[in-house]
This record gives sequence, C-alpha cells and structure tokens, in this order.
Amino acid sequence: MNFDPVLIADRMTAMNAAGLWRDETIDVHFRRALADCPDKPAVVGYRDGQTEPVRLSYRELDRRVDLIARGLVALGVGRSDVVSFQLPNRWEFVALSLACARIGAAANPVMPIFRQHELSYMLDFAESKVFIVPAVFRKFDHAAMARELQPRLPHLKQVVVVDGDGEDSFDHVLMREDTQPISGPGIGSDDVSLLMYTSGTTGEPKGVMHTSNTLFSNLHAYIATMELSPSDIILGASPMAHLTGYGYLAMLPLILNSTTVLQEIWDAPRALEIVRDEGVTFSMASAAFVSDMCAAVEAGSPVSPQFTKFNCAGAPIPPVVVQRAWDLMGLSICSAWGMTECGAVTVTEPARALQKSGVSDGRALPGIEIRIVGADAAELPTGETGELLIRGSSLFAGYLKRPQLNGVTADGWFDTGDTAFQDSEGYIRINGRSKDIVIRGGENIPVVEIENLLYRHPSITTVAVVGYPDRRLGERVCAFVSLKPGSTLSFEEMTAYLDKQQVAKQYYPERLEIVEDLPRTPAGKLQKFKLREAAKSFGSGQ
Repeated sequence: MNFDPVLIADRMTAMNAAGLWRDETIDVHFRRALADCPDKPAVVGYRDGQTEPVRLSYRELDRRVDLIARGLVALGVGRSDVVSFQLPNRWEFVALSLACARIGAAANPVMPIFRQHELSYMLDFAESKVFIVPAVFRKFDHAAMARELQPRLPHLKQVVVVDGDGEDSFDHVLMREDTQPISGPGIGSDDVSLLMYTSGTTGEPKGVMHTSNTLFSNLHAYIATMELSPSDIILGASPMAHLTGYGYLAMLPLILNSTTVLQEIWDAPRALEIVRDEGVTFSMASAAFVSDMCAAVEAGSPVSPQFTKFNCAGAPIPPVVVQRAWDLMGLSICSAWGMTECGAVTVTEPARALQKSGVSDGRALPGIEIRIVGADAAELPTGETGELLIRGSSLFAGYLKRPQLNGVTADGWFDTGDTAFQDSEGYIRINGRSKDIVIRGGENIPVVEIENLLYRHPSITTVAVVGYPDRRLGERVCAFVSLKPGSTLSFEEMTAYLDKQQVAKQYYPERLEIVEDLPRTPAGKLQKFKLREAAKSFGSGQ
C-alpha cells in the first residue's frame, strides 16, 4: 500500500525542533517495560461469561506479540501492508497492534458493529491482506461473515478467527511456534502505523492515517495534562476500535508502562466490581458510561476510593452528571473534545473539573493550537461562535487515497467542521456542527450513507436523517421521509429494509417521521435545521 502521508513533510522540522515529535514508536516504550518491569501486569482482560480474567505480564505479552508478528510475516504481511481486525476489547487487540508495529505494517481496527455493507468497502479500500475476527460476538457469527466477504476482496489473503477451531483459527495461524524469527525493520516514527475509518459528510467512510509521531505527541501531552503515571491502572471499557479506545486505553498504558484492564461488553455494575477488584484509577469514555455508573452506584454497586479520574468525550457533559459522579463516587469528570483526525484536542484538567467540565470542553493540549473564525476567516473575539480550526503536532497524516478531502490550509489549519466559542481562559465549548453528522453515545452516525440507502427504498421519494436530544446518549436518530403517492412505510418496514442492506444496527434510525415534504429554501436547498428543531420535541432533553 502506498499511503502517501501528505500532511507530514511540512511539519517535520518544526515538530522535531519543538520536541513534540520524539521519533519514538510503541516498541521503544514496550522494550523499556521489558527492561524495567517485565513481570508487571500489562493487560488484564475480562471476557463476558468468564469469571477469571486473562492476566498477561509484559514478558508474556511480548512472547505472544512475537508469535503473532512471525505469523503475520508467514502470511506475507510486510512493511506498509494493512492488517484489519474486528475485535472487542480483548488481549488479542492489544497484541495485534503491537505485532503490526513490530513488522512495519499498519493496524486497521474496525468496530465490531460493522457488517458486510461497511466492511466490504473498508477492507477493499485499505487493500487489507489479513482480517481477524472473533468467532462469535454478541451472538453474531463474525467468522461466517468474514468468510463470506473474502471472495469479494481481491487483496484479502487470509481470514483469521479468534476462538475458532479450524484451519483459519487464531491459534493455528498466528500463534505457531514453528515460524521464522523476525528479521526486518519495524514501523518507523513517520510511517503510517494506524489506519482508522471515520464517518463524515461525504457518504463513504474516510481512512484517517496516523503515524507514531502524530499519535504519540498527543498521548504525551494528554498524560501530562491528566497527571497520569506508571502507577495508574486504566479501565478499557470504551471500544478499542475507536481512537479513544485505541489511543488512550490501549497505547497510552503501554507508553506509561502501566496496566490496562479490559472489559469487552459494557455493563456498569460489573465495571464497578472490576474497578474495585483491580484498583482502577482512571478511564475514558462517553458521558453515557458515567451516567450508567452513577445509576449502578445508586442501586448498590461498589465505590472504589482509588477511582478518581474519568475523561468524557463525544458530546457535552451536563453539569448535573459532573456533580453527580463527584457526589456519588468522588470521581472527577474531565471534559474533552477531539476527532479521529487529531485525537484529544481540548481537555479540562482534573483540578478544574468540577468548575469547568459541565460548561466547557476543555482547553487546547500542549502542541495544539485552536482558532475560532467567522465567515471571513478572521479570528473572533472571546465568547463569539464561529468555525473551529486546529493545527499542531497530533494532526493526522491525511486521508487514505483522498488527499482532496484533507481540509488543511497552506499554513496548516484544519477545519474541524464544528462550531464553538472560547472563554477568557481559553476553554472552548462546542455548540454546533457545520458538518452533517449525528453523534450517538460517542459513535458517529454516517448520516449521508444512511440517507443514500433509504433513498433506494421503493416507497421513499425524499429523506433526511437528523439527531434529536437524549439525556443518556447525547443524541438519537430520526429519519424524516416523504413517500411516493399511494405508498406506505412503517418503522418496522424501514428497519427490515436496512437489515437487508446489511448495515450496522447501531446506525438505524430510532424514529421514523412521515412528512408530506421536507422543508427547503426557495432555491431548493434542504433546511435540516428546521427538522432538527422539530425533532427536539422527541427527545428526553439535555
């Protein structure tokens, strides 16, 4: 794969001179742990339905990473090849990420919710050579789906099944003792090490490219701001196939040489038991996770005095949730805002959490600049809402094969597609989107893609998908549609149609509104803001 990370060259000199790019890969940090604390727990993995977790020291994790890396090489995977894996939060996810770096390949984690529709595009576009899936997860047969997809994907040489028992099983293919030792170089600090898809307004997912330098510059700044240390024990419950999970719950603990505790299926009462039993001190996820834990504590789940910091991103956090978590658990909720393209951009420090997290999304991390500009691109005064632009060390390396969409100016500013205002202390508040997207429980819903699918329904003439407020998830999804004369469409018929399109169920609208016509300007432009206003009455409020 020719990644062509076009957004790297112009930044190299400045980022290196400022010490923001340290030219370190994950292997540097991992080998430090092997030298300093080889028997320290690296990964503790809790599986649904299993009473005892898998516990891997750094030494044992290294052994497994070496076998997996050798197994990938034996399959013909080399430098700049893409390895895709659709795994829940398990030790295999962490080990695969490390193994890819060890042989110079790019890791491409994809969400377990994706089905044939999304995966056929993603794997083909990335030219993925290997695809690793669980045999079954949440009662869905991922192995059967992957095997069905393989003949359609010319670049895909091997499907590998975790917990499988056939010739394509993880143990048989990637944990063999008879493969050859690794001899080639690993990932370079400016090589593309991570390919992660993000949903946007273009109708197709965009492949965000990150290098070790772009990703780790953000993690180092984040560690300092959140005051994390090797003694921290980090709960990884947010999906690791998002940048939140991959960067802050999988890679960050390895950089710290600390411990990550994985929970593969979110369950708040169980999470709080794990927090107590493992001495967890920190985690990061969407606000829905915090609301769930507060409810669980009120219902009798345990509180751990060591669990003191939680970083929330994905949607603004209601002040009542910040206060509630503090009152119930002594848990400081730190707000944050970021994107797959740049990681966490703004964060509220723990010391300011009670004061600022409910009314802001934090302020810029070291190495990142932000600007809020008006329609004329001039910077706006404090308190005025405008387009949010960012630039700095953690900005991505570009979109795979689609540099025309990079959206970066000649002087390095990236248009986030969000609107925001800034206070006198530099804290920002995201208060709108210029891009057409819905964020439900921290998950970006690909609005255009769902609309395009619904447009193909034989009863539908026009469709618009918008978000409406929900107290727990931030937003839910409503489809407004107008129908052909004489046609009818029920909510059940709509979801059955999306089932046939093999779309991730998490993308389905939760509400269907039949309207005579959609609101438009005199020039015919759809006025989605009117639909959003109408949809506000459906929600539970913020």
